[in-house]
Amino acid sequence: MAEPRRYQLQNETANRLIGELLDAAAIPPERRGWFQHLLTTVLKLHEDGAPPGDLKITNAALKELRYAYKVFAPYRDVRKVTVFGSARTPAEADASLAAREFGREMVERGWMVVTGAGAGIMGAAQEGAGGEQSFGLNIRLPFEQEANPWIAADPKLITFKYFFTRKLFLVKEANALALFPGGFGTMDECFEAMTLMQTGKSTIVPVVLVEAGPKPYWRIWDRFVQGVLVERRLIEPDDTAFYRIVDSPEAAVEEILGFYRVFHSVRIVGDNLVFRVARALTEDEVAGLQQAFEDVLKGRIDQAPGPVPQEFSEYPELPRLIVPFNRSSYSRLRRMIDHVNALGGGGAGDGEGPSGTTVA
Repeated sequence: MAEPRRYQLQNETANRLIGELLDAAAIPPERRGWFQHLLTTVLKLHEDGAPPGDLKITNAALKELRYAYKVFAPYRDVRKVTVFGSARTPAEADASLAAREFGREMVERGWMVVTGAGAGIMGAAQEGAGGEQSFGLNIRLPFEQEANPWIAADPKLITFKYFFTRKLFLVKEANALALFPGGFGTMDECFEAMTLMQTGKSTIVPVVLVEAGPKPYWRIWDRFVQGVLVERRLIEPDDTAFYRIVDSPEAAVEEILGFYRVFHSVRIVGDNLVFRVARALTEDEVAGLQQAFEDVLKGRIDQAPGPVPQEFSEYPELPRLIVPFNRSSYSRLRRMIDHVNALGGGGAGDGEGPSGTTVA
């Protein structure tokens, strides 16, 4: 039987030179494969005859990704909340006042705040958090998007050319999402975040929709979701579990911190999910969890006192809950996290350590 074709160029001399370049750069063996694939992909664009326009997009996007990784890297172990909302909201509006208070309270709890770096809601949340404890992910537009003064001179301001690279980091780096009233952009981010969680393409994180002022916004939106999307079976009823509507910045903070009361983070290890938790569950608690979520399990839930085989040794002090999730409903998985947190215990709601779904 023939060996599967390696990921390489058609030009054998170029393949050899890539290997020599990796040697010269002293790439360690455990990382070598990734860099070989990256270099090969770039040069395959030449073999494919990619036109200049495609090369321009790829080049700019790769540069933006690399730089953003670099900026976020020193803060990898600090939890972050991304704030969305209109850039057009006046500074004295109820929603801006709420966003400012929310940013301040999250920083007091040890979190950092990420915004789109614009005015309105973004500027208010940035002002509340302060530049030192926040990131600004700006976008180049012909109008309406200069960086707000609270992040404009900070090295944690990143300016993107493309929405898709900017949107990646607004969600990828977030351990929670807080959405205030906004326009098309806010709706876009809201639905995209829930689509990614619904399909298992991103980590499940708390999503809080913050009402502000006497006129409802998110409850009107929720009436559409419940009365059209759910009623017509365009989404499952449980999919509404991905968001919570709250009436104050204080309630938003408590909702986010409550998500990490017992649950800490999760890894994909083989065919299972491994929950890092603030404390081990009792036998009765595990049995109750098993019974409540039998529909999304393909076996028995187990526990381990620390990292399991194949898992990186992150947070070695935390017990593990080994969940044989069948991937049939990620909204039910969100309910499972709620169930675990309802068991109480553990002060995991501070800034210690991020949540993330990664593959070991």
